[in-house]
Amino acid sequence: MRTCIVFDLDDTLYSEHQYVLSGFSAVDHFLSEQHTINGFLKKANQLFTSGERGRIFNQSLEALGVTFTDNFVTQLVDVYRQHKPEIELFKDAKWALNYYSSKMKVGMITDGYLDTQKNKIESLGISGKFDAIVISDAFGREYWKPHEKPYLAIQSQIGVLAEDCIYVGDNVKKDFITAKRLGWQTICVKRDAGEYQDIVISEEYLADTTITSLKQLPEIL
Repeated sequence: MRTCIVFDLDDTLYSEHQYVLSGFSAVDHFLSEQHTINGFLKKANQLFTSGERGRIFNQSLEALGVTFTDNFVTQLVDVYRQHKPEIELFKDAKWALNYYSSKMKVGMITDGYLDTQKNKIESLGISGKFDAIVISDAFGREYWKPHEKPYLAIQSQIGVLAEDCIYVGDNVKKDFITAKRLGWQTICVKRDAGEYQDIVISEEYLADTTITSLKQLPEIL
């Protein structure tokens, strides 16, 4: 019987888009207050919604007619990553954390820059719901998922074996392939607005089970 459930963070427990908007808002405030540059939030959100991911800051500044350097963009990225986000749990995530924290060991494995992920967890006020939290960036960028180190670290910190563990995430490109290889049970939550909902990928990367709400977990477990 599985005794430990481990959750991903971004787009599993809260909406990553909500964080992105919060970050854009922080950058917009910085630009307005420090450089009297207005309109960044609207333009950046338009680009993000249209599917742009790589050069949103550059393209937004260009669209606003701003002359900038690479160092200026780096400064804006730092504002984005270090801001204190205004985010909240999905309703089913709030339910799941309350439900499972009284029934089994609960962990988290999350990728992302260390301070950024810490700020998210602090803003959500959820650290007390977990027996262990592993932010893979604490080991270095090369140890982000799908590297096995975060999975082995959470097993060690909680004191469980692979056959005790369940991983719940959303990103089929990296969340499940290693967990399955180690012997974990894997569950993908596929949300309507999820970043990875439409990805087509080989079967080895897919979770054992796919759900649309964390409230479906008891049916599986």
